[in-house]
Amino acid sequence: MPRKKKERLDSAIEEKIEYLGLNFEKVPRTLIATDNLNFKALKGYDEKQYKQYKYIKVSDIDILLTPTHRLDSLHQRYEEASPLYMYLDSISEENTVKYATFLKMLKKVEIGEVERIAEEQSRLDEEIPFKVKYNGNYLWQIYYSEYTNRYFMLVPTEDSDYSTFFYLLKKKIENKKNETIFVPISYLEYSGEFLKVSDLKDLENYLWLFTKDYPSIYEVYDKKQKMTLQIVGETKVYGKIRTLYKMNFTTSKEATKFFKLLKALFILQIGLPHYYNFTTNINEKGELEIYLNDTQIKYDNLLEFVAAQYKSSIELKDITENEIEELKQKLNTLKKESVKLEKEYLEKEKTISTYLECKKTFFGKVKYFFSAGKKAKKTKNKKEKTEEREDTIEKVAREERKVENRNYTLDELIMSFKDLEIEENSMKSLVQDINAIKLKNKNLKKKIENATLYINEINKHKKSIFEFWKYSNKDEVAALEEGEEEEVSVSKIEKVFNFEQDFEAFGEKVDKNQRLKFTDSELDGSFIASTDLLEAIKDIYNKKYVELQEYTDMLKEIKKGDKGSEVEESLDFDIFGNDDSDGRKERTLGNKTHRETPRNKIKILEINKETKGQDLKEKLGEISRNIKKAIKKNILDEDIYVYKASDKEIEFDGLEAFSLNEENELMQAMLKGGNKKNIYLYKVKLMKGINFIAFSNIVLYNNKNMTLPVGMRESNRILVDVNELDLKPVEVKKINIEYLENNKDDFSKLIMKKIKIFEA
Repeated sequence: MPRKKKERLDSAIEEKIEYLGLNFEKVPRTLIATDNLNFKALKGYDEKQYKQYKYIKVSDIDILLTPTHRLDSLHQRYEEASPLYMYLDSISEENTVKYATFLKMLKKVEIGEVERIAEEQSRLDEEIPFKVKYNGNYLWQIYYSEYTNRYFMLVPTEDSDYSTFFYLLKKKIENKKNETIFVPISYLEYSGEFLKVSDLKDLENYLWLFTKDYPSIYEVYDKKQKMTLQIVGETKVYGKIRTLYKMNFTTSKEATKFFKLLKALFILQIGLPHYYNFTTNINEKGELEIYLNDTQIKYDNLLEFVAAQYKSSIELKDITENEIEELKQKLNTLKKESVKLEKEYLEKEKTISTYLECKKTFFGKVKYFFSAGKKAKKTKNKKEKTEEREDTIEKVAREERKVENRNYTLDELIMSFKDLEIEENSMKSLVQDINAIKLKNKNLKKKIENATLYINEINKHKKSIFEFWKYSNKDEVAALEEGEEEEVSVSKIEKVFNFEQDFEAFGEKVDKNQRLKFTDSELDGSFIASTDLLEAIKDIYNKKYVELQEYTDMLKEIKKGDKGSEVEESLDFDIFGNDDSDGRKERTLGNKTHRETPRNKIKILEINKETKGQDLKEKLGEISRNIKKAIKKNILDEDIYVYKASDKEIEFDGLEAFSLNEENELMQAMLKGGNKKNIYLYKVKLMKGINFIAFSNIVLYNNKNMTLPVGMRESNRILVDVNELDLKPVEVKKINIEYLENNKDDFSKLIMKKIKIFEA
């Protein structure tokens, strides 16, 4: 075999070789991979979706290098792969290119990157992240060959990140006994140990229906290769508020119970959407719970739940059928009345028609006068002896329903509710028929009334032939009133403010309005209300005692720090209204740049070294009066829900700042609450016409250069005087919220908060 001379390596590469403990002249046996792993790369498999995470012994992993990119097909990457030892061959001429490639990869990698992987694996050795997956897990590219029962890492040499490869290489060279790494296994289907693969796919759909979020489902193996089925996801718990949840199943029995529970409830909600709408919450362990109204549904009481629902459907059917019978009787009564009214109206219509026909000729008028002058003999209406028409559905004596004391299947429950639905639809049809015939009878009565008046008017002029002759010559028939149209009862759909869809338009509208209507002093006052001084303004607004000396001293310190010198006797003032230090600086709101300065609390409050607490109080009194003026200039043009969250219960009084975004408001309160477990969320409906101030761009920024973008880009809050609202908050729900303290940290602390929700 041809040999080449040993080349001198770059010092940086020498350092990394030493760090790895690699000896090219004596490649460790731990780096000699199986030549034929007999791995079959099937087409159409989603490599981005990891289904199994395992602790694998470093010694059980072979390493293959492939002259491809990670995004190339797996078939190509595997077909072109070669064992690692070929890339470490610094002697054989045939491996020259591979050896050079390895040195190039070695030169590119940084020891710090490998150390980062080492630190990550050290943490993974102690705990598995809440979400199981972790940052950069896709870099491992570890596969499993069933034929050889071996794991192997497939390293694309054309990639840019080789940190995981060199970490694994270092560990294999160290060859510590039983050392493991925690990694996702690529291209590996669920084992089916707890639930079948098809069941797990169904489970994803079930969870989406209830949570509106597709979960991540993993089979996770510990160091003893004991498997747990872990499900991680998010779920809605109130409005748009979401929380993390996690289910851990250590046995097949536990997983099967959860699967069967969700399957049963899925069937009910899909099959009977008018009767079932299940909601979700999480318990104190962060596990998902399913509720119907306020009752939690568990697998262990599922049979009792189905039986109770079946009994409820029977009771509802009995009630509905009784109502149907009453409605049928009412309809029959109305039909009989309608027949009588029609007959009476036809008789009167015939009389009027005869008169109108007779008045056309001389002889006809004479004939009508003499015939009409005689009282018609009363004819007795013979009662029809025909039997009343039966309904299309024959009346059959209903046997009394008895709910047996037994278990019922889902099919029986669904069929019972389907029967109920048919009955309810029949009842709705009867109500519509009753309303229609009521209107018909009402119209007939009106027509009969008009016809009677007309006939009476004719009869008034029958006293003599001459008077009747005169009347019939000039009389014109007044049009009989038309009947009323049937009123169709359509429930008005209330427009609900949607933050994602409506906030931008709302912000632009109120910002334009406030620029037009608010004075500079009112804008300054509104800005102060958006700061931490709102509570003091509220007390002054409500004429309560407030002590401000300590806060004044704090503002002095802030001003001193800003200036870098003692607080000056008076404020800097520019007759052009510009701040020279900051007026030419460009800023961005949304995707638009501007050259405006933020409003300055120190300047607005006129803080200087002589300012006292009483001075600040008087200034806030002036600001309070300006707010009263400004708030009257804005009214809501639609109903809107607003939110307020706090780590303590709130006694609403006077001015209050509410958020239009419940998710953001709740998260801010949770972060502000620190270690406090209880959070209070208030949902308030503001009716159309309520006065308010929005903390829009013009409130938060000056606009001296006329470059300020329109809208609400830095706040979603509005100011309202709650004394106009007569708020009476009522507790409606309790939920749990679970979240990671730092979403960017895979090992971040998991925080649980208890939320009490009030509506007013």
